[in-house]
Amino acid sequence: MDIREATTADIDGIRSVAHDSLVASYGHALDEDVIETSVDEWYGGGLTDELDDDDALFLVCEEDGDVVAFSQSYLGGDGVVTGQISWIHVHPDHRGHGIGARLLTRTEEALVDEGATRLTGKVLELNEPGAEFYDHHGYEEVEGRRIELGEEQYDERVFARFPGADGDVVSPLDPHTVDGKTVYVAFDESDRGSQAPLYASYVDENCTERYGFFCGNCESFEVTMDSMGKIVCNQCGNKRRPSRWDSAYL
Repeated sequence: MDIREATTADIDGIRSVAHDSLVASYGHALDEDVIETSVDEWYGGGLTDELDDDDALFLVCEEDGDVVAFSQSYLGGDGVVTGQISWIHVHPDHRGHGIGARLLTRTEEALVDEGATRLTGKVLELNEPGAEFYDHHGYEEVEGRRIELGEEQYDERVFARFPGADGDVVSPLDPHTVDGKTVYVAFDESDRGSQAPLYASYVDENCTERYGFFCGNCESFEVTMDSMGKIVCNQCGNKRRPSRWDSAYL
């Protein structure tokens, strides 16, 4: 799995993921024509220009050559730069595997790198799981507003967090069940891998007892480290990239 900046070649994938994600999250409350109209408006012919906009950030999550998730964000504000996360869409077939958490963390990091000192996320009131997602990841609800979709108006909830003056972004732990026990993956604690990041994992939420590593490429915990500090995934071969001063790779 690879998370990277979107290009014009991803437009069809972005549009498809947006449509299926909106149907999964809002199909119980929104008519199909409202969803279709919204997708056409947001991800139609103007998307090429948005991808070229210096204040816009689109990150896609690619798996086996297909876009399975993406985030859509913007930089704005005067004085206090706000990173506005408009959408995080994960295709319904790929939900429940921590993709949203990793995509959110990478989006936050990219926005902070661009100067954002305040981060916001928005979800329609109709999407309670979306609100719980932001709440779980350290955001607080700050305001609400009315927006128009099609010919109807809907309530939207806005969540915010401040990443801190040092720019650090802390991602809540993502729990997985491994051999009958709960293992927590820290998506904000990683080593660069040859194919994808290798994330630290723990057996407790306080991160006091290390379990090992989680491969961001094949999502396996079958990652080993030898006495020389070399880290490699036994499933896909993803291995830690050496830093300039990493003697274990000399």
